[in-house]
Amino acid sequence: MTESDIMKTDEQLKQDVSAELSWDPSINATQVGVAVKDGVVTLTGHLDTYAEKYAIERAVQRVQSVRAIAVEVDVKLDPGHKRSDSEIAQAAETALKWHSLVPPERVQVKVEKGWVTLKGEVDWDYQRQTAEKAIRPLTGVVGVSNAIALKACTTPGNVANRIRDALERHAQHEAKHIEVMVSGSVVTLRGQVGSLAERSAVFGAAWSAPGVSTVVNEIGVRS
Repeated sequence: MTESDIMKTDEQLKQDVSAELSWDPSINATQVGVAVKDGVVTLTGHLDTYAEKYAIERAVQRVQSVRAIAVEVDVKLDPGHKRSDSEIAQAAETALKWHSLVPPERVQVKVEKGWVTLKGEVDWDYQRQTAEKAIRPLTGVVGVSNAIALKACTTPGNVANRIRDALERHAQHEAKHIEVMVSGSVVTLRGQVGSLAERSAVFGAAWSAPGVSTVVNEIGVRS
């Protein structure tokens, strides 16, 4: 019997999540409260930066047996991190302009009270995600809304098979548990995986297929 075959109690899961938060040097675990019920992790607290909030979510996703995450954490900037909206907008535009993976002039930035909204249209999901990634660590940012759209293009007829092949390359032991359905440019994923990190990896693999405009992720995490 492997470790993944053993069901963790909520208390064991809480200990694992707390340990992972303490292990990550980019996180101040003393500022984060952790509660677990039926495999669902609830995070509470106040953080100094948005980058740390994102790092916390990623850390919890790495923990085996976490079924879902409820983030009740807000960002209250340290006085030294506060910037005006115009300063944040200028920094964001510069960060996007200098990032080689973000198409120039195709992403617009709006900032309101430290919250950044990204709009525009790009060809690939990785470009959309890269734009958001470039903004998260900027000083003064308290949150990011990614409203960037994908440019419509023709979906190949064999896209479902191409996604399945990618899943086998990326997660061979999980691929057989995942069902891929394609309707036009919409891909729906169903099945079970062992962690939220694996669920996210499958989701990303599906987005890499050409012509995909929407990915409906109905994959669950085994308890």
